[in-house]
Amino acid sequence: MSEKSKLTLQEAYVFLKGKRWVDLTHSFAPGIPHWYGFPDEQRETLYYYDENVGTLGSYGIFIQRYNHVGQWGTHVDPPAHFVRGKRMLDQIDVKEMVLPLAVLDIHDKAANNPDYAVSMDDIRAWESRHGKIPEDCFVALRTDWSKRWPDSRSMESPDSSGIMHFPGWSLPVLKYLYEERKIAASGHETTDNAPNGLDPNMDMERYVLGTNHYQIELLTNLDQVPEWGALIVATFPKPKNGTGFPARVFAILP
Repeated sequence: MSEKSKLTLQEAYVFLKGKRWVDLTHSFAPGIPHWYGFPDEQRETLYYYDENVGTLGSYGIFIQRYNHVGQWGTHVDPPAHFVRGKRMLDQIDVKEMVLPLAVLDIHDKAANNPDYAVSMDDIRAWESRHGKIPEDCFVALRTDWSKRWPDSRSMESPDSSGIMHFPGWSLPVLKYLYEERKIAASGHETTDNAPNGLDPNMDMERYVLGTNHYQIELLTNLDQVPEWGALIVATFPKPKNGTGFPARVFAILP
């Protein structure tokens, strides 16, 4: 492509603005589904509009204080969340936040089997349709489990013995994606990346973060995104030495 035929950044912006954008993020609030070991979110109103007129001058403002764990709502897990010595949130480059998006759709199988784990057969079927999953892309696992939000019991799907059931990744697929296809990051709709009960030691999450890549948990609206062709933008704050934080994630459709 010659210099004259290249898009300017302004032209690229106009082009992207004309596409459909899909929010992949849940709103977070006290009481949302979360890992059982976390305390609930707490909020405190510090200033509320007219109630503080005179204290701060002739105007009112609304300011809240938020108290929640880093892994809250739709959130990012940096490598250091599980693995000592790996990257913290502030060490993730911004170029890793805008990536091509591949969606592995297993929602039909998850509907029939809540413990379903994505398989290499699912990968082979995807690649037969779209070609090899390219390097440096984001791979999201669609299970439609996000449609159960914000009902914690529905998302956990416990049986009569109290054992939770929800779908997720498998270690062979994760190893294939990160080692063979060399993807940049991955994400899913559930509170954990493994089907519950199949990974009691969280080895799958430890594996992903051990590759020094990040993951996004509790994505939503993946049913509105094609299997291939979209871009994902995964943004999050930059606390120094941060080990997790709520994220704002969206897709730009082709």
